[in-house]
Amino acid sequence: MAPARLTVVVGAGISGLACAHALVRAGREVLALEDAPRPGGVIESQEQAGYLLELGPQSFTATRALLLLSEELGLAGQLVEAPRRAPRFVLVGGVLTPVPMSPGGFLASGLLGAKTKLSLLTEALRTSHPPEPDESVAAFTRRKFSDELLDRLVGPFLSGIFAGDPEQTSLRAAFPRFYEAEKRSGSVVRGMFRPSGPASRADAPRPRPRLLSFRDGNETLARAIAAKLGPRLVCRTRVTGLERRDAGFALKVRSVSGTDEITCEQVVLATPAGAAAELVAELAPEAAVALRGIGYAPVAVVSLGYPRREIGHPLSGFGFLVPRSSGLRTLGTVWNSSLFPRRAPDKHVLLTSFVGGATDPGAVDLPPEDLERLVHREISPLLGLGGEPSMARVTRCRRAIPQYTLGHTERLGIVRESLRRVPGLWFAGAYGSSPAIGACVEAAFAVAEQVRIGYNT
Repeated sequence: MAPARLTVVVGAGISGLACAHALVRAGREVLALEDAPRPGGVIESQEQAGYLLELGPQSFTATRALLLLSEELGLAGQLVEAPRRAPRFVLVGGVLTPVPMSPGGFLASGLLGAKTKLSLLTEALRTSHPPEPDESVAAFTRRKFSDELLDRLVGPFLSGIFAGDPEQTSLRAAFPRFYEAEKRSGSVVRGMFRPSGPASRADAPRPRPRLLSFRDGNETLARAIAAKLGPRLVCRTRVTGLERRDAGFALKVRSVSGTDEITCEQVVLATPAGAAAELVAELAPEAAVALRGIGYAPVAVVSLGYPRREIGHPLSGFGFLVPRSSGLRTLGTVWNSSLFPRRAPDKHVLLTSFVGGATDPGAVDLPPEDLERLVHREISPLLGLGGEPSMARVTRCRRAIPQYTLGHTERLGIVRESLRRVPGLWFAGAYGSSPAIGACVEAAFAVAEQVRIGYNT
């Protein structure tokens, strides 16, 4: 199998699927290879006892690329939107406290003390500059605001997005807009409202923030792309080697039918960073070293179903996050059945909690029944649970979310520089953009465009 213009995409998570789809749409000859028995990576939706469970990301934010892709795949009518003003809660002093959603609510909220509120309100009046070298999210928050803001808001939300440790997460890598705003204007607030340069297509109005899923779960998107790719997508096939061959590449692959070799003109590695590092160790050794420095947070997803009558809390909102200072091991809980239809049988609710992350990596190794009991015990007093769950499912992922730790931007720069010396080789994945589904799709489309024009950046 060696069409002269073949592009092989290694990995069929959402980044690999989106990249392969965009290349096919552009008229390229494409083959996507996936080691696992199914495409989609960490995006997985399953039904159990009448519940619709998300075993990975629970929802996604609307982006222009994602909405256009959904429309192109005929999925626009299957999108479902969470209540627009569904509040988030944070556990403070043993009480679930709503996160303010307006300036007036912020001033009246008891979530933060007067000193922290003052530091936030007066930030635009102060001038500061980000230090060199890299600065952690925790150090930035303390420098600009307060330890209280770090503990009660920034840390929990970082756990919700990255399952990360704010002491180790790079601000400029995880939240580049904040870093660039302060660097440009000496103030985050002033910088966010000041144009960064000449207008471009990227500055076009963005879709209004909306929290979305599909009627039959997030995996709907992956399944639709896989169906569109058809025989161009082959699962249960592991790429075990990658080498230069003439003007292109030769890939050694192992599948259920044995070993084989595939030659192609271009390769896109859409695997986790560690797997990509092993494949490019000979071709781009500097990139391999940089990629090995990108770690992943392990996360256990604990899905619990309860009869509605057993819940004392109204569950009106998105869910809640838990500061690490609380002493609980649960990172947070999503109230799925309050957000989207068909998530639970009639008169039942679905709650999905997360344990582990970068601050508690050993939790993922607990037996499933221990994780189930742990979460039930910790959330019971918060939600007024009056009985045991009627449904339980524990999913453990030891490489759930890439970590943007200190030095991450420099590592990505090394990878990009190395690619310039290996024409025809590209990388795509959550470690290079953002773990959000929409961001992965946008980044994958950008890689596909580079492949199309044959330009390594």
